[in-house]
Amino acid sequence: MTITLDARNLSLEDVQLLLKFEEQLNGSITSLLCLESLTDFEQQELSQIRNLFRSYYTAGKISEGQIKFLFLAPLMKLAGFYDSSIKITLEENIADISVEDEDTNIKGRMDILAVNKTQEKKVTTPFWIKTQEKKVTTPFWILVLEAKNSSINASEGLPQLLTYAYKSLKNQTSVWGMTTNGMDYQFVYIQQGNPPIYQLLPKLDITRSESSIELLQVLKSICQL
Repeated sequence: MTITLDARNLSLEDVQLLLKFEEQLNGSITSLLCLESLTDFEQQELSQIRNLFRSYYTAGKISEGQIKFLFLAPLMKLAGFYDSSIKITLEENIADISVEDEDTNIKGRMDILAVNKTQEKKVTTPFWIKTQEKKVTTPFWILVLEAKNSSINASEGLPQLLTYAYKSLKNQTSVWGMTTNGMDYQFVYIQQGNPPIYQLLPKLDITRSESSIELLQVLKSICQL
């Protein structure tokens, strides 16, 4: 009998067993991304976002919708994600995932942002054939968790994020992802392989100045991939 699981109820252990993921820790963000200095304008805008978060956090619980609208959207705009080549999709059903060697299907509905950047890339061809242009899509998955006075750790969204990103690995060699509760931002780099690997990068905190600067630098770098 086939068992159907809801992606929202999976533990990290479930994801590792069912989808064969292997975890690696990476203490250096710059080993994967090139971080550029922020302009004075970007630092001023970032400071406003940081102060706004502090004011809402001090007042109490911050809802998932408030995180998306008040903090994540301005950060993504500042990082360059609001561009015609990038499509941002909200809350869609994920395609069924059938687990090999297991009578199990995984379903789920996203409380997630699926960011897809499509760009033209030249494909190398023999000199007698005209150079071809190929469309390449770079996916970036963002899972937003409701902030309850920071009682929900951003990493708690990792099982769901990995499940959603898993499908992308069939068409991509690697996928970027991020989970956030508004305060903490956990980036993860997911790669094809046997087994597939995900690298957890150091967690970033928007309430701390240096950490928030690095957060925007990482978002900008991912946007430019």
